[in-house]
Amino acid sequence: MDIAIWNALFSLCLWLDRAPLAKQAMMGAQSFDIAIAGGGLSGSLITLALAARRPEIRVALVDAGTIGGNHVWSFFGTDVAAGDRARVDPLVAARWDDGYDIAFPTYSRTLGTSYRSITSERLAMAVSAALPEDAVFTRCPVTALDAGGLTLADGTRIEAGAVIDARGLAREHLSHLRGGWQKFTGQMVETSGPHGLARPVVMDASVTQHDGYRFVYCLPFSETSVFVEDTYYSDGPALDPDLLKSRVADYAAARGWQIAALSRTETGVLPVVTGGDFAALWRDVPDGVALAGTRAGLFQPLTSYSLPDAVRFASMIADLPDLSGPAIAAAAKAHAQAHWKAGRFYRMLAAMLFGAARPDERYKVLQRFYRLDEGLVERFYAGKSTPFDMARVLAGKPPVPLSRAIKVLAGIGAPGHLGAREQG
Repeated sequence: MDIAIWNALFSLCLWLDRAPLAKQAMMGAQSFDIAIAGGGLSGSLITLALAARRPEIRVALVDAGTIGGNHVWSFFGTDVAAGDRARVDPLVAARWDDGYDIAFPTYSRTLGTSYRSITSERLAMAVSAALPEDAVFTRCPVTALDAGGLTLADGTRIEAGAVIDARGLAREHLSHLRGGWQKFTGQMVETSGPHGLARPVVMDASVTQHDGYRFVYCLPFSETSVFVEDTYYSDGPALDPDLLKSRVADYAAARGWQIAALSRTETGVLPVVTGGDFAALWRDVPDGVALAGTRAGLFQPLTSYSLPDAVRFASMIADLPDLSGPAIAAAAKAHAQAHWKAGRFYRMLAAMLFGAARPDERYKVLQRFYRLDEGLVERFYAGKSTPFDMARVLAGKPPVPLSRAIKVLAGIGAPGHLGAREQG
Protein backbone atom coordinates (compact mmCIF):
# COMPACT_ATOMS: atom_id res chain seq x y z
CA MET A 1 0.00 0.00 0.00
CA ASP A 2 1.25 3.48 -0.87
CA ILE A 3 2.65 5.18 2.25
CA ALA A 4 0.61 8.34 1.58
CA ILE A 5 -2.62 6.33 1.50
CA TRP A 6 -1.62 4.49 4.67
CA ASN A 7 -0.90 7.75 6.49
CA ALA A 8 -4.25 9.18 5.37
CA LEU A 9 -6.14 6.12 6.64
CA PHE A 10 -4.26 6.19 9.94
CA SER A 11 -5.06 9.89 10.42
CA LEU A 12 -8.72 9.27 9.66
CA CYS A 13 -8.94 6.42 12.21
CA LEU A 14 -7.22 8.56 14.83
CA TRP A 15 -9.67 11.42 14.19
CA LEU A 16 -12.66 9.10 14.42
CA ASP A 17 -11.41 7.70 17.71
CA ARG A 18 -11.02 11.19 19.19
CA ALA A 19 -14.10 12.78 17.58
CA PRO A 20 -16.49 12.38 20.54
CA LEU A 21 -13.96 13.97 22.89
CA ALA A 22 -13.24 16.73 20.41
CA LYS A 23 -16.95 17.42 19.98
CA GLN A 24 -17.46 17.51 23.74
CA ALA A 25 -14.58 19.93 24.17
CA MET A 26 -15.90 22.09 21.34
CA MET A 27 -19.37 22.20 22.90
CA GLY A 28 -17.93 23.11 26.28
CA ALA A 29 -16.02 26.00 24.74
CA GLN A 30 -18.88 27.43 22.68
CA SER A 31 -19.89 31.03 23.21
CA PHE A 32 -22.86 32.96 21.81
CA ASP A 33 -24.29 36.44 21.94
CA ILE A 34 -27.70 35.15 23.13
CA ALA A 35 -28.63 31.76 24.58
CA ILE A 36 -32.30 30.79 24.70
CA ALA A 37 -33.46 28.01 27.02
CA GLY A 38 -36.60 26.42 25.60
CA GLY A 39 -37.23 25.56 21.96
CA GLY A 40 -41.01 25.76 22.07
CA LEU A 41 -43.13 28.39 20.34
CA SER A 42 -41.75 31.46 22.10
CA GLY A 43 -38.08 30.47 22.10
CA SER A 44 -38.23 29.44 18.45
CA LEU A 45 -40.01 32.63 17.36
CA ILE A 46 -37.42 34.77 19.15
CA THR A 47 -34.70 32.80 17.38
CA LEU A 48 -36.33 33.28 13.99
CA ALA A 49 -36.90 37.01 14.56
CA LEU A 50 -33.27 37.53 15.53
CA ALA A 51 -32.04 35.48 12.57
CA ALA A 52 -34.16 37.56 10.18
CA ARG A 53 -33.60 41.03 11.61
CA ARG A 54 -30.24 40.75 13.38
CA PRO A 55 -28.24 38.16 11.43
CA GLU A 56 -24.97 39.38 12.98
CA ILE A 57 -26.10 38.06 16.39
CA ARG A 58 -25.02 34.50 17.27
CA VAL A 59 -27.95 32.70 18.91
CA ALA A 60 -28.02 29.30 20.63
CA LEU A 61 -31.34 27.50 21.12
CA VAL A 62 -31.48 24.73 23.73
CA ASP A 63 -34.34 22.33 24.50
CA ALA A 64 -34.76 19.33 26.79
CA GLY A 65 -36.63 17.53 24.01
CA THR A 66 -36.98 18.46 20.35
CA ILE A 67 -37.57 21.88 18.82
CA GLY A 68 -41.29 22.57 18.75
CA GLY A 69 -42.22 19.38 20.62
CA ASN A 70 -45.51 17.87 19.43
CA HIS A 71 -47.99 20.68 18.90
CA VAL A 72 -50.46 22.31 16.56
CA TRP A 73 -50.73 26.05 17.23
CA SER A 74 -53.66 27.79 15.60
CA PHE A 75 -54.49 31.47 15.24
CA PHE A 76 -56.69 33.92 13.39
CA GLY A 77 -55.23 35.82 10.46
CA THR A 78 -55.94 39.07 12.30
CA ASP A 79 -53.82 38.01 15.30
CA VAL A 80 -50.52 38.77 13.56
CA ALA A 81 -49.48 42.30 12.60
CA ALA A 82 -48.75 42.97 8.92
CA GLY A 83 -45.05 43.49 9.64
CA ASP A 84 -44.73 40.03 11.19
CA ARG A 85 -46.63 37.99 8.62
CA ALA A 86 -43.66 37.39 6.31
CA ARG A 87 -41.88 35.65 9.19
CA VAL A 88 -44.91 33.68 10.39
CA ASP A 89 -46.31 32.58 7.01
CA PRO A 90 -43.53 30.03 6.25
CA LEU A 91 -44.43 28.23 9.49
CA VAL A 92 -48.06 27.73 8.49
CA ALA A 93 -48.97 24.14 7.65
CA ALA A 94 -52.62 24.85 6.79
CA ARG A 95 -54.64 27.98 6.10
CA TRP A 96 -58.32 28.67 5.65
CA ASP A 97 -59.50 31.94 4.11
CA ASP A 98 -63.23 31.20 4.04
CA GLY A 99 -63.85 31.75 7.74
CA TYR A 100 -64.80 29.31 10.49
CA ASP A 101 -67.86 27.87 12.20
CA ILE A 102 -69.03 27.85 15.81
CA ALA A 103 -71.96 25.89 17.25
CA PHE A 104 -73.81 25.96 20.59
CA PRO A 105 -76.98 24.28 21.83
CA THR A 106 -79.20 27.19 20.68
CA TYR A 107 -76.96 29.20 18.36
CA SER A 108 -74.57 28.65 15.46
CA ARG A 109 -72.70 31.00 13.17
CA THR A 110 -70.08 31.27 10.42
CA LEU A 111 -67.56 34.07 10.91
CA GLY A 112 -65.43 35.39 8.08
CA THR A 113 -62.06 35.68 9.81
CA SER A 114 -59.26 33.65 8.22
CA TYR A 115 -57.60 30.91 10.25
CA ARG A 116 -54.11 29.39 10.29
CA SER A 117 -52.29 26.44 11.90
CA ILE A 118 -48.59 25.96 12.61
CA THR A 119 -47.20 22.51 13.33
CA SER A 120 -44.15 21.71 15.42
CA GLU A 121 -42.57 20.05 12.37
CA ARG A 122 -42.74 23.28 10.34
CA LEU A 123 -41.38 25.28 13.27
CA ALA A 124 -38.43 22.89 13.70
CA MET A 125 -37.64 23.04 9.97
CA ALA A 126 -37.58 26.84 10.05
CA VAL A 127 -35.24 26.91 13.06
CA SER A 128 -32.95 24.36 11.39
CA ALA A 129 -32.75 26.53 8.28
CA ALA A 130 -32.13 29.72 10.27
CA LEU A 131 -29.39 28.55 12.65
CA PRO A 132 -26.10 26.68 12.12
CA GLU A 133 -26.26 23.05 13.19
CA ASP A 134 -23.92 23.63 16.15
CA ALA A 135 -26.20 26.36 17.53
CA VAL A 136 -29.21 24.08 18.11
CA PHE A 137 -29.03 21.79 21.16
CA THR A 138 -31.81 19.21 21.46
CA ARG A 139 -32.41 16.60 24.17
CA CYS A 140 -30.27 18.79 26.42
CA PRO A 141 -32.01 19.69 29.69
CA VAL A 142 -30.84 22.96 31.25
CA THR A 143 -29.93 22.38 34.90
CA ALA A 144 -28.87 25.94 35.70
CA LEU A 145 -28.79 29.34 34.07
CA ASP A 146 -27.46 32.75 34.97
CA ALA A 147 -26.67 36.03 33.26
CA GLY A 148 -23.53 34.51 31.76
CA GLY A 149 -24.96 31.39 30.15
CA LEU A 150 -26.52 27.94 30.52
CA THR A 151 -25.32 24.73 32.16
CA LEU A 152 -26.66 21.52 30.62
CA ALA A 153 -27.35 18.17 32.29
CA ASP A 154 -24.23 16.61 30.74
CA GLY A 155 -22.03 19.34 32.22
CA THR A 156 -21.70 21.33 29.01
CA ARG A 157 -21.50 25.08 29.55
CA ILE A 158 -22.85 27.49 26.95
CA GLU A 159 -21.50 30.96 27.54
CA ALA A 160 -23.60 33.90 26.36
CA GLY A 161 -23.79 37.66 26.64
CA ALA A 162 -27.55 37.43 27.21
CA VAL A 163 -29.81 34.64 28.45
CA ILE A 164 -33.56 34.19 27.80
CA ASP A 165 -35.57 31.60 29.71
CA ALA A 166 -38.48 30.44 27.53
CA ARG A 167 -38.99 26.97 29.04
CA GLY A 168 -42.70 27.38 29.76
CA LEU A 169 -44.61 28.14 32.94
CA ALA A 170 -42.85 26.39 35.80
CA ARG A 171 -44.88 24.29 38.25
CA GLU A 172 -43.66 26.34 41.21
CA HIS A 173 -45.20 29.44 39.63
CA LEU A 174 -48.72 28.01 39.79
CA SER A 175 -48.96 28.79 43.50
CA HIS A 176 -48.70 32.48 42.58
CA LEU A 177 -51.66 32.30 40.17
CA ARG A 178 -55.39 31.77 40.64
CA GLY A 179 -57.81 30.28 38.15
CA GLY A 180 -58.97 27.12 36.45
CA TRP A 181 -57.75 24.88 33.69
CA GLN A 182 -58.10 24.32 29.97
CA LYS A 183 -57.26 20.72 29.10
CA PHE A 184 -57.48 18.84 25.85
CA THR A 185 -56.63 15.83 23.75
CA GLY A 186 -56.36 16.25 20.00
CA GLN A 187 -55.90 13.65 17.28
CA MET A 188 -55.22 13.89 13.56
CA VAL A 189 -57.94 11.66 12.17
CA GLU A 190 -57.45 10.11 8.74
CA THR A 191 -60.89 9.27 7.35
CA SER A 192 -61.65 6.50 4.88
CA GLY A 193 -63.43 9.01 2.63
CA PRO A 194 -63.90 12.79 2.37
CA HIS A 195 -65.01 14.21 5.72
CA GLY A 196 -66.91 17.08 4.09
CA LEU A 197 -65.65 19.96 6.25
CA ALA A 198 -65.03 23.05 4.14
CA ARG A 199 -63.58 25.20 6.94
CA PRO A 200 -62.54 24.89 10.59
CA VAL A 201 -65.02 24.36 13.38
CA VAL A 202 -63.28 26.42 16.05
CA MET A 203 -65.85 25.72 18.74
CA ASP A 204 -68.54 23.05 18.66
CA ALA A 205 -70.19 23.31 22.07
CA SER A 206 -73.35 21.54 20.93
CA VAL A 207 -71.79 18.37 22.36
CA THR A 208 -72.73 16.92 25.75
CA GLN A 209 -71.17 18.98 28.52
CA HIS A 210 -68.77 17.16 30.85
CA ASP A 211 -66.37 18.37 33.55
CA GLY A 212 -67.08 22.07 33.03
CA TYR A 213 -67.34 23.81 29.67
CA ARG A 214 -66.68 21.34 26.86
CA PHE A 215 -66.29 21.93 23.13
CA VAL A 216 -64.78 20.10 20.15
CA TYR A 217 -62.44 21.73 17.68
CA CYS A 218 -61.99 20.49 14.07
CA LEU A 219 -59.35 21.55 11.54
CA PRO A 220 -59.64 20.04 8.03
CA PHE A 221 -56.02 19.70 6.90
CA SER A 222 -57.06 17.87 3.71
CA GLU A 223 -60.15 16.17 2.28
CA THR A 224 -59.43 13.09 4.39
CA SER A 225 -57.38 14.53 7.29
CA VAL A 226 -59.02 16.42 10.15
CA PHE A 227 -57.50 17.38 13.48
CA VAL A 228 -60.14 16.82 16.17
CA GLU A 229 -59.57 18.18 19.66
CA ASP A 230 -61.78 17.60 22.71
CA THR A 231 -61.37 20.59 25.09
CA TYR A 232 -62.59 21.37 28.61
CA TYR A 233 -62.64 24.44 30.88
CA SER A 234 -62.48 22.61 34.20
CA ASP A 235 -61.98 23.36 37.87
CA GLY A 236 -59.19 20.78 38.17
CA PRO A 237 -56.24 19.72 35.98
CA ALA A 238 -56.87 15.95 36.04
CA LEU A 239 -57.09 14.60 32.51
CA ASP A 240 -57.85 11.06 31.30
CA PRO A 241 -56.32 10.85 27.79
CA ASP A 242 -57.96 7.51 27.01
CA LEU A 243 -61.40 8.86 27.90
CA LEU A 244 -60.89 11.93 25.71
CA LYS A 245 -59.61 9.78 22.84
CA SER A 246 -62.78 7.71 23.06
CA ARG A 247 -64.85 10.90 22.92
CA VAL A 248 -62.92 12.02 19.83
CA ALA A 249 -63.81 8.67 18.24
CA ASP A 250 -67.46 9.07 19.28
CA TYR A 251 -67.56 12.57 17.82
CA ALA A 252 -66.10 11.33 14.52
CA ALA A 253 -68.69 8.56 14.39
CA ALA A 254 -71.49 11.04 15.06
CA ARG A 255 -70.26 13.11 12.09
CA GLY A 256 -70.34 9.98 9.92
CA TRP A 257 -66.56 9.73 9.63
CA GLN A 258 -64.92 6.31 9.45
CA ILE A 259 -61.46 6.48 11.01
CA ALA A 260 -58.87 4.79 8.83
CA ALA A 261 -55.85 5.87 10.88
CA LEU A 262 -54.60 8.32 13.53
CA SER A 263 -51.41 10.14 12.57
CA ARG A 264 -50.77 12.29 15.66
CA THR A 265 -52.00 12.80 19.22
CA GLU A 266 -51.51 15.89 21.37
CA THR A 267 -52.50 16.33 25.01
CA GLY A 268 -52.22 19.43 27.17
CA VAL A 269 -53.27 21.09 30.42
CA LEU A 270 -53.07 24.90 30.45
CA PRO A 271 -53.87 27.44 33.17
CA VAL A 272 -56.78 29.85 32.76
CA VAL A 273 -55.74 32.77 34.96
CA THR A 274 -58.23 34.77 37.03
CA GLY A 275 -55.69 36.58 39.23
CA GLY A 276 -52.36 36.31 40.95
CA ASP A 277 -49.13 37.97 41.99
CA PHE A 278 -47.19 39.17 38.95
CA ALA A 279 -44.14 40.16 40.98
CA ALA A 280 -43.86 36.64 42.42
CA LEU A 281 -43.39 35.18 38.94
CA TRP A 282 -40.13 37.14 38.68
CA ARG A 283 -38.99 36.84 42.28
CA ASP A 284 -36.49 34.00 41.86
CA VAL A 285 -35.26 34.88 38.38
CA PRO A 286 -31.45 35.28 38.34
CA ASP A 287 -30.31 38.87 37.85
CA GLY A 288 -29.80 39.70 34.20
CA VAL A 289 -31.89 36.76 32.90
CA ALA A 290 -34.96 37.51 30.76
CA LEU A 291 -38.18 35.51 30.87
CA ALA A 292 -40.24 34.86 27.74
CA GLY A 293 -43.40 33.09 26.63
CA THR A 294 -45.76 31.51 29.12
CA ARG A 295 -42.96 31.53 31.73
CA ALA A 296 -43.30 35.33 31.69
CA GLY A 297 -47.11 35.12 31.80
CA LEU A 298 -47.38 36.10 28.14
CA PHE A 299 -50.67 34.50 27.13
CA GLN A 300 -54.30 35.53 26.95
CA PRO A 301 -55.59 34.79 30.48
CA LEU A 302 -59.02 33.49 29.45
CA THR A 303 -58.17 31.51 26.32
CA SER A 304 -54.62 30.41 27.34
CA TYR A 305 -53.81 31.53 23.79
CA SER A 306 -50.08 32.37 23.46
CA LEU A 307 -49.19 32.74 19.77
CA PRO A 308 -50.10 36.44 19.27
CA ASP A 309 -48.09 37.41 22.35
CA ALA A 310 -45.17 35.17 21.33
CA VAL A 311 -44.99 36.87 17.92
CA ARG A 312 -45.20 40.37 19.43
CA PHE A 313 -42.56 39.58 22.05
CA ALA A 314 -40.15 38.13 19.46
CA SER A 315 -40.44 41.27 17.34
CA MET A 316 -39.90 43.49 20.37
CA ILE A 317 -36.69 41.66 21.27
CA ALA A 318 -35.32 41.67 17.72
CA ASP A 319 -35.95 45.43 17.43
CA LEU A 320 -34.12 46.37 20.64
CA PRO A 321 -31.20 48.69 19.89
CA ASP A 322 -29.25 47.11 22.75
CA LEU A 323 -29.12 43.30 22.88
CA SER A 324 -27.00 43.01 25.98
CA GLY A 325 -28.22 40.78 28.79
CA PRO A 326 -29.34 43.59 31.15
CA ALA A 327 -31.14 45.44 28.34
CA ILE A 328 -33.05 42.34 27.20
CA ALA A 329 -33.96 41.39 30.78
CA ALA A 330 -35.28 44.88 31.54
CA ALA A 331 -37.27 45.07 28.28
CA ALA A 332 -38.76 41.60 28.84
CA LYS A 333 -39.95 42.43 32.35
CA ALA A 334 -41.42 45.77 31.27
CA HIS A 335 -43.22 44.09 28.37
CA ALA A 336 -44.62 41.33 30.60
CA GLN A 337 -45.70 43.84 33.24
CA ALA A 338 -47.61 45.86 30.65
CA HIS A 339 -49.23 42.66 29.38
CA TRP A 340 -50.30 41.66 32.90
CA LYS A 341 -51.86 45.07 33.47
CA ALA A 342 -53.69 44.93 30.12
CA GLY A 343 -55.03 41.44 30.96
CA ARG A 344 -57.13 42.58 33.92
CA PHE A 345 -60.35 42.54 31.86
CA TYR A 346 -59.74 38.97 30.63
CA ARG A 347 -58.90 37.76 34.14
CA MET A 348 -62.18 39.22 35.39
CA LEU A 349 -64.12 37.40 32.66
CA ALA A 350 -62.31 34.17 33.49
CA ALA A 351 -63.26 34.61 37.14
CA MET A 352 -66.89 35.02 36.07
CA LEU A 353 -66.70 31.90 33.95
CA PHE A 354 -65.28 29.73 36.72
CA GLY A 355 -66.75 31.39 39.79
CA ALA A 356 -70.20 32.60 38.77
CA ALA A 357 -71.36 30.08 36.15
CA ARG A 358 -72.37 26.54 37.01
CA PRO A 359 -69.93 24.11 35.32
CA ASP A 360 -72.59 22.61 33.05
CA GLU A 361 -73.83 26.09 32.06
CA ARG A 362 -70.51 27.77 31.30
CA TYR A 363 -71.20 27.35 27.60
CA LYS A 364 -73.87 30.06 27.90
CA VAL A 365 -71.16 32.67 28.51
CA LEU A 366 -69.46 31.85 25.19
CA GLN A 367 -72.77 31.37 23.39
CA ARG A 368 -73.69 34.96 24.26
CA PHE A 369 -70.20 36.25 23.41
CA TYR A 370 -70.34 34.85 19.87
CA ARG A 371 -73.44 36.88 19.09
CA LEU A 372 -71.31 40.03 19.23
CA ASP A 373 -69.62 41.92 16.39
CA GLU A 374 -67.03 39.96 14.40
CA GLY A 375 -64.37 42.65 14.82
CA LEU A 376 -64.87 42.54 18.58
CA VAL A 377 -64.34 38.77 18.53
CA GLU A 378 -61.13 39.19 16.52
CA ARG A 379 -59.72 41.78 18.92
CA PHE A 380 -60.68 39.63 21.91
CA TYR A 381 -58.66 36.63 20.72
CA ALA A 382 -55.71 38.84 19.83
CA GLY A 383 -55.78 40.32 23.34
CA LYS A 384 -56.47 43.77 21.87
CA SER A 385 -59.99 44.53 23.14
CA THR A 386 -60.84 48.24 23.14
CA PRO A 387 -62.66 50.01 26.00
CA PHE A 388 -65.80 49.98 23.85
CA ASP A 389 -65.37 46.22 23.28
CA MET A 390 -65.13 45.67 27.03
CA ALA A 391 -68.25 47.72 27.66
CA ARG A 392 -70.10 45.82 24.95
CA VAL A 393 -69.12 42.42 26.40
CA LEU A 394 -70.42 43.46 29.82
CA ALA A 395 -73.59 45.20 28.60
CA GLY A 396 -77.05 43.66 28.82
CA LYS A 397 -78.34 40.77 30.87
CA PRO A 398 -75.41 38.70 32.19
CA PRO A 399 -75.29 35.01 31.18
CA VAL A 400 -74.54 34.13 34.82
CA PRO A 401 -76.65 34.69 37.96
CA LEU A 402 -76.23 38.32 39.01
CA SER A 403 -75.85 37.46 42.70
CA ARG A 404 -72.96 35.11 41.92
CA ALA A 405 -71.34 37.68 39.63
CA ILE A 406 -71.42 40.30 42.40
CA LYS A 407 -69.85 37.84 44.85
CA VAL A 408 -67.06 36.97 42.41
CA LEU A 409 -66.32 40.67 41.83
CA ALA A 410 -66.11 41.04 45.60
CA GLY A 411 -63.66 38.14 45.76
CA ILE A 412 -66.14 35.66 47.20
CA GLY A 413 -66.29 32.29 45.45
CA ALA A 414 -63.58 33.20 42.96
CA PRO A 415 -61.19 30.40 41.90
CA GLY A 416 -58.30 29.59 44.25
CA HIS A 417 -54.58 29.20 43.65
CA LEU A 418 -53.62 26.89 40.81
CA GLY A 419 -50.80 25.22 42.73
CA ALA A 420 -53.12 24.02 45.49
CA ARG A 421 -55.69 22.87 42.97
CA GLU A 422 -53.10 20.95 40.98
CA GLN A 423 -51.99 19.06 44.09
CA GLY A 424 -55.60 18.46 45.13
